[in-house]
Amino acid sequence: MAEWINAGRIEETAARKARRSLSTDACAVTVSVAAVFLASMFAFGDRFGIDLVAAGAAAVIYAVVSVIALRNLHAHGHGRFGAANVVTTVRAAITAALGGLVLASDQFGDVSQAGALWSTGTVIGFVLALDGIDGYLARRSGTTSRFGARFDMEVDALLILFLSLAAFLLNKAGAWVLLIGLMRYAFVAAQAIFPALRGELHPSLRRKAICVVQGATLCLMLFPVVMSPLSDVLAAGALVFLGYSFAADVVFLLKADRGSHAA
Repeated sequence: MAEWINAGRIEETAARKARRSLSTDACAVTVSVAAVFLASMFAFGDRFGIDLVAAGAAAVIYAVVSVIALRNLHAHGHGRFGAANVVTTVRAAITAALGGLVLASDQFGDVSQAGALWSTGTVIGFVLALDGIDGYLARRSGTTSRFGARFDMEVDALLILFLSLAAFLLNKAGAWVLLIGLMRYAFVAAQAIFPALRGELHPSLRRKAICVVQGATLCLMLFPVVMSPLSDVLAAGALVFLGYSFAADVVFLLKADRGSHAA
């Protein structure tokens, strides 16, 4: 009996050490990315139209995302934060910069800022390219987790939200384009009201492909050469595909819920 108790204490101590190690590692990555992020905004902010107010808003967005992520580390299940989550953290920082730009910069959308829009579109294209790398790194290193998958998905959703807002502010489409960015959050809100929508969704190539389409389409709309009516057509197509994807998931979850109750 004493051996079992001692073994349990040793395992509990090891688990506490692993959690502290993970927390320390994650905090170090978060702070390091924040330092590079802030330095980059002050060094190159003018090129993107990021003024002091926009930089402050971006810092707040990054801080909020970081706090939420760090509070959910228990779902990671590994002793190290991992390269995949480092990439996602970098993507979160750039997403926050875009958020600060579209929410707080007086220069955003100014016709004289075509160069800034080209620069912004190029950087966002790079962020979208990084989207598949974090998953690959997690699988390659054996550090896949519910935390990593959710972290990646929420950064994607936030990026799409800011891109749809950018499209609206740039007059590339009407206010309806905001539905692209808000649909994910509307689904989460619906889950709080309708328990049937809280079921598990299996990984889907259709869902991943349509997510890529949303990002690529909205990124293209940042560039000055993509104007209405082409931008309207692109945005409408992206919205139709996204609506179809969410509708398919809702139908699947409702059928699964009815099946579970019938059983």
